[in-house]
Amino acid sequence: MRTPERFTTILRDYILILIGCLVQAVAMDVFLIPAQLAAGGVSGLAQIINALTGWPIGTLVLIMNLPLFLIGWRFLGGRRFLVRTIVTVVAYSLMVDALMYWLPKDGVTREPILNAVFGGVIGGLGMGLVFRAQGTTGGTDILARLLGRWRGVPLSQSYLLTDTAIVFIAGLAFGWEAALFAVIALYVSGLAAELAAEGVGIVRAATIITAHPAAIANRVMEDMARGVTGWAGTGMYSGEERHILFVAVSRSEVSQLKAIIQAVDPTAFVVIGQAHEALGEGFKPLTHL
Repeated sequence: MRTPERFTTILRDYILILIGCLVQAVAMDVFLIPAQLAAGGVSGLAQIINALTGWPIGTLVLIMNLPLFLIGWRFLGGRRFLVRTIVTVVAYSLMVDALMYWLPKDGVTREPILNAVFGGVIGGLGMGLVFRAQGTTGGTDILARLLGRWRGVPLSQSYLLTDTAIVFIAGLAFGWEAALFAVIALYVSGLAAELAAEGVGIVRAATIITAHPAAIANRVMEDMARGVTGWAGTGMYSGEERHILFVAVSRSEVSQLKAIIQAVDPTAFVVIGQAHEALGEGFKPLTHL
């Protein structure tokens, strides 16, 4: 039995999916389709077939996804995967075809670079909202995941293989200049999708090897109000015991952290890296959104 909180989460997810589909459809109808930018995916393949046959792009997207639905249901998550993917693809397909009657058929600009950038950013944001709602856009997303499962191909390389093939075909159909701009749109959409799906949560993660762990940890906790985790390690060259601290801070706090370490233990060894996201006390709440 679903609790009210669970029902609210599911409802929120499907609302996000529908909004994401609408945003993607607008990007297609206003920027990518008028400029003949087939920026990968089943949508790009549908653009190419539309140029040759005149068949509606949204309808083509839905038809080409039907066999992928079955494959995805069998290998990528069963009923839950199937339901969210069907909702996404059906909503997106209907919106792409319906909005063509309401939006300017020639788009808002004839500049290819503007169409590539704005089409990529807006479409990527819509895609990211779908991902944020734990959905999938179907199409090459399913193929990329299957390649990873069956052949061990990393997801980034899987997308590269599937989308590159479609952009190449688009070059044959629309010309190589349009294909080059489509690559820009594809790259930009990936960045925008990541931003929308995961947010701007980049932090700095510091690993500190020091002979004065308590003093550094106390200063960090008191002066910066940041938590510190410590554990014991062993220097593999010297064989001596080493104390290791770990702390996550914002980018603006890096200088303060280094100043504390330098004041307490100038001989400490410090590695400061970029962490994609920090969740929990002092940072964002630990939720799937």
